[in-house]
Amino acid sequence: MREEVIREVEQFLYREARLLDERRFHEWLDLFTDDVCYWMGARSNRYPRTSKAISILSPNRYIEDDKTRDDELSIFDETKETLSGRVARLETGMAWAEDPPSRTRHLITNIEVAGETGAELTVYSNFIVYRSRAETEQDVYVGARQDLLRRVEGGLKIARRKMTLDQNVLSAKNLSIFF
Repeated sequence: MREEVIREVEQFLYREARLLDERRFHEWLDLFTDDVCYWMGARSNRYPRTSKAISILSPNRYIEDDKTRDDELSIFDETKETLSGRVARLETGMAWAEDPPSRTRHLITNIEVAGETGAELTVYSNFIVYRSRAETEQDVYVGARQDLLRRVEGGLKIARRKMTLDQNVLSAKNLSIFF
């Protein structure tokens, strides 16, 4: 992969993180294609076929991979329209979970441009999102992302994002920090 492409991708993802941290949500929405699929799942506790720790009657329960599959319940399964609706809701003043607003820091690391096909790039990265709100609320979320970035009119846009949280149990706290 060419160094200039890797650097362009890194700068694009760093800018996206900054827009979220600065609550510049309309500019953030502009980073997506109109047909974007924005999806998040969590890890599950699954037993490998070689497990001797537990006996399960159904062999279908033995799965080597602990990531949420596309046909399982997701945390997010958004389009550009539904992401826009989330942003609009924040602007109403009626989003009580964000009043006062959260302070966030999105850290993006281990960026790997894995492939380039025509105008599209497959990119893997890891993230840590720190959120604090009011005087005592603090949350840390850690996970991995797989992005499909597409060149549109000379710039990059996110056409697909698949995120996997490392936590497999989440509280009912506000997860809007991911959008």
